[in-house]
Amino acid sequence: MELSGLQIFKFLPAAAKAENSNCKKCGYPTCMAYALKLAKNQAELVQCPYVPDELKSLYEFSYTNPQNTVEINSLKIGGENVLYRHEKTFVNKTALAVIIDTEKPGWEEKFKRVKNFEIKRVNEILKVDLVVFKGKIPVDIVECNVISYEDFIKLPLKCIDNSDFKSNIEDLIKTRTAAVKNRDKDCSSPVYIHIKADSDLAQICAKASFYICKYANLLLFDDFDESLFTTLLILRQNIFTDPQKPLQVEAKIYEFNNPDENSIIFMTTNFALTFFAVANELENLPVPSYLIVTPADGMSVLTAWSAEKFTAKMVANTLKKWNFAAKVKNRKIIIPGLLAHMKEELEEEIKDFEIVVGTVEAYAISDFVKNLAPAVK
Repeated sequence: MELSGLQIFKFLPAAAKAENSNCKKCGYPTCMAYALKLAKNQAELVQCPYVPDELKSLYEFSYTNPQNTVEINSLKIGGENVLYRHEKTFVNKTALAVIIDTEKPGWEEKFKRVKNFEIKRVNEILKVDLVVFKGKIPVDIVECNVISYEDFIKLPLKCIDNSDFKSNIEDLIKTRTAAVKNRDKDCSSPVYIHIKADSDLAQICAKASFYICKYANLLLFDDFDESLFTTLLILRQNIFTDPQKPLQVEAKIYEFNNPDENSIIFMTTNFALTFFAVANELENLPVPSYLIVTPADGMSVLTAWSAEKFTAKMVANTLKKWNFAAKVKNRKIIIPGLLAHMKEELEEEIKDFEIVVGTVEAYAISDFVKNLAPAVK
């Protein structure tokens, strides 16, 4: 656990009102200012000539990175320093790697599938992180992070064989706990699990999902299945999202299917998950549309309303910023069903538009649009 500024200050001269209190030799006006900088890792212990040995030991223990980071080209593995995401955040996502054995028939087709596989979710492109070649690496490799199997097994990684799930769980938890809590250097190497070929995809998915959560740094697969990797990548994205940074998109007017001045108009907040759920439905509508996205610090619809991050005045300011009323003839804006109670308030503030209460869930937008009156369309 990192030391706080107050914990550090207790070891400095000013805390005991001793000689050399606030002497400024560290370059800061007070011992407290210096302690706060140390806590943020923005200063060094050597700057103060009066740091006691006890603080030196505690500081070294607290700020030594528990787990090493291993880099394979642009891919970073390991570097984690907490047991639980909410304590701070996880650092580097569990990498997903696939073995391609060029001695086996059909390897070209398998590699083509791996190379071309990608999904887009919450404004992020998700794909296989690493291809490990057994045999000769093809010379025409492009847009793919590759390494030979011989070089891979030489990396400073700890390997766990996927033979006994219960033992693997115990080993993963024990290793990460020893690294984080005890700064055990013998447990500081990133950990990978080699997942052998198995026809039971459900079993592989269940085990791999657990390994992503607790605490594998890389999963190495013999086989490749698009549905399996889609599931694991989406899970990984959720697990490794920084809990201190709400997922949000840019607040602006988005266009779908080349809208014109008569197209239907929707509204939501800039919470990323809500935005992409709605955007996916609007992209698939048979009619063009606009989506007004208001700034809400990345909060969902009801959360933003309760925190006063979604107000009628804020909506009015968003429309004014983009001069939206002058761009469209349609005078009806469809708001999320969860904000039905704001209909009159919004209409009071936004004189140019009528407010129509829409659906609670994004998946219902398609049916809602089919039943819209022609004037709304």
